[in-house]
Amino acid sequence: MTGWQQTEQLLRLAREVDGLVGERLKRVDKVEEFNQEKVLRAFQRHRVSDYHFADSTGYGYNDRGREVLDLVYADVFGAEAAIVRPHFVSGTHAIGVALFGLLRPGDRLLSITGRPYDTLHKVIGAEGDGRGSLRDFGIGYDEVDLLPDGTVDWETVRRKAGPDTKVVAIQRSRGYQLRPSFTIAEIAEMVERVRRIAPRAVIFADNCYGEFVETREPTEVGVDLIAGSLIKNPGGGIAPAGGYIAGRREYVERAAWRLTAPGLGGDIGAMLGATRWLFQGLFLAPHFVGQAVKGAIWTAALLEKLGFDVRPRWEDARTDLIQAIRFNRPEQLIAFVQGIQMASPVDAHAVPEPSEMPGYADPVIMAAGTFIQGGSLELSSDAPIRPPYTAFLQGGLTFAHVKHAVMRTLRRMAEQQLL
Repeated sequence: MTGWQQTEQLLRLAREVDGLVGERLKRVDKVEEFNQEKVLRAFQRHRVSDYHFADSTGYGYNDRGREVLDLVYADVFGAEAAIVRPHFVSGTHAIGVALFGLLRPGDRLLSITGRPYDTLHKVIGAEGDGRGSLRDFGIGYDEVDLLPDGTVDWETVRRKAGPDTKVVAIQRSRGYQLRPSFTIAEIAEMVERVRRIAPRAVIFADNCYGEFVETREPTEVGVDLIAGSLIKNPGGGIAPAGGYIAGRREYVERAAWRLTAPGLGGDIGAMLGATRWLFQGLFLAPHFVGQAVKGAIWTAALLEKLGFDVRPRWEDARTDLIQAIRFNRPEQLIAFVQGIQMASPVDAHAVPEPSEMPGYADPVIMAAGTFIQGGSLELSSDAPIRPPYTAFLQGGLTFAHVKHAVMRTLRRMAEQQLL
C-alpha cells in the first residue's frame, strides 16, 4: 500500500472512530460535570477571594491563601488535611516526602501492586547505597508481584505483611507497565483486605495521573494518605510546579515536617507568586482532565483499528490518563514519540532521541512540547526502549489537539512505511 493510500485509509478510519466513541465520550462529560461541581463547591465553602492570591515572601508567615488552598484540596479529596506547595519539585518528590514522613528505622514498606514507577527505585534504595534512600535509613522494603491477570496476589500479601509492615503502598496508574491501572472500586477492595491482613499499617496511594478521572479519589474509599504532582491532573495545565499530599491529619503533618522541618511543617513557606495559578489550575482541572481522557479513548479506538495492542481498550473503564500502545519494533515506537513532539505547540522543531535519564534504568525517549516543562496533563508521550516496545501517551489540554497530533503522527509513520 502506498503512503497516499494509507493516508486515505487513516482519514476513513478516523471518521469511523468519531462515530464509534460518541456514547463513550458522553460518559466522560458526566464525570467532568460531577467533578467540576465538587471543586466549585469546595471553593465556595472556603470562601476563596482575590485577597487569597496575594504573594508572600521570606518565611511566608500568616499566608492565608496558602492555608485556604490546603483546605480546598482536603475538601476536594475528601481528606482531613492537605499540604499543597510549589516547593515539591515532582510527584516523586511528594511521594518521597510522604514515605519518609511515615516510616522510621526498622519499619518496612510493602508495595502490593508490584514494582513501583522507575523514579521511585532510588527513593527505596539498594543495600549499602549510602545516598539517603529509605534503605539507607534502615527502612526495609518488599513488593508483591501482580498475578498474570493484573490483580493483587493476596496469598503472597498475607505471607509478606509482617508486624514490621508500617506502610502498604498502592500505585494507581500503570507506570511503564502493561498491567491495568487500578480503579477506585478496586482500590476500595484493596483497602478492605489490607485492613484485615495488616490492621495497623498505613495505606498509601500514589495518585499520579488519576485525579478527576473518576468521581471519587482514593482518600474517599479509606486510603490514609495520597500524593501527586501539580504538573499532572490537579494543576489544570497552568500550575507552574508543585505537588500535594492529602489524607489523615496526623500523616499529613508528618509529611509536612519532612518537607520543611519538625515543628515548622506547613505553617511556613512563601508561595513565590504561585498561589493564584494553583487555585485556578485546580478549578480548571476537571475540564482539562476530561479533554485528555477523551483524547485517550479516541486514540485507543483508532490504533486498535490499525491492529495495534492498546491498553486500556477504548471501551474500557478509565481511572487515569495513560494510554499504552504496543508496537512491534523499536523503530515504530521511536517514530510515534517523535511524531507527537512534531505536533506540539512548543519545540515542534526538536527531534527527541532515546537517551539515559536520571531515575530510569533504560534509555528513555520523551516527547513533551509543553508550556510547563514536564507537564503531562499537556499532550506528551514517552517510553523506555525495552521490549515490549510500548509508548505511553498521556494528556492533551484539548481533545482537538490530541486528534490532530495522533493523525499527523500516523501519517508520518505511513510515509516512512512504519504502519
